[in-house]
Amino acid sequence: MENLTIFIAVTAAAVVIQAGILVAMYLAVRQSTARLEALASEVRGKVLPTAELVQSMLADLRPKVETLVTNASESSTVVRKQLERIDATVSDVIDRTRLQVIRADELLGRTLDRVEQTTELVQKTVVSPVRQASGLFQGVVAGMEFLFAGKRRQRTTSPVAQDEMFI
Repeated sequence: MENLTIFIAVTAAAVVIQAGILVAMYLAVRQSTARLEALASEVRGKVLPTAELVQSMLADLRPKVETLVTNASESSTVVRKQLERIDATVSDVIDRTRLQVIRADELLGRTLDRVEQTTELVQKTVVSPVRQASGLFQGVVAGMEFLFAGKRRQRTTSPVAQDEMFI
């Protein structure tokens, strides 16, 4: 039985030690809770007015931001429409310019063809007969000179004179 008494005494001491530990834990948790409550009240005292201020500022700014977003959206719509109109106008101008360039090219081609035809016609009808008449006239002049000059004229031809006649 002695062992039983020792066992009961050891068990009682363990229970008392456990009770002491539990009481110490209770007191520590109570102290921590008091500190946390003090900290929470301090945070409430400092943060909540700031949060309320921020909330009131957001409430004041919200309509302004909504107006700004609405204006930006409307402006982008107007700009998009204007760009579409400008694009259509530029495309139209480019198309018209292409047509005018094609017309000018055709006109220039026809003009050059007519100038070429006119040049050929002038060559055939004016220049060729003038050359023939000039040649004929020079031949008559040379014949007349020969007839009138007769024997007085000596034919002395030097190599330089022949070269000049050749050129």
